[in-house]
Amino acid sequence: QVQLVESGGGLVQAGGSLRLSCAASGSIRSINTMGWYRPAPGKQREFVARITSADITYYVDSVKGRFTISRDNAKNTVYLQMNSLKPEDTAVYYCNADIGTVNVHRAYWGQGTQVTVSS
Repeated sequence: QVQLVESGGGLVQAGGSLRLSCAASGSIRSINTMGWYRPAPGKQREFVARITSADITYYVDSVKGRFTISRDNAKNTVYLQMNSLKPEDTAVYYCNADIGTVNVHRAYWGQGTQVTVSS
């Protein structure tokens, strides 16, 4: 069984920073792309940032220059460093990872971590 556990959310003032972590555990054989998502109007979840197994990164335009995604493959963990936070960044942030086990290769989701940015 594979689990993704997020941490690092909280309450911060506008202009502040937070660092989210997401650790994958279980019978993992490989992890490809890892990413972060959040709810958006008209969408169940919008892509915020993702990082491939080759460390190629992608960001939604609204966070470019403020957020940085990284990963530690030895720890099966992905991070999201969020700087210059804005009230509109307030959301539950969900971790997503494309994981291969012995029997299956599919996407897994974490439970989410709340980020609240006050003005």
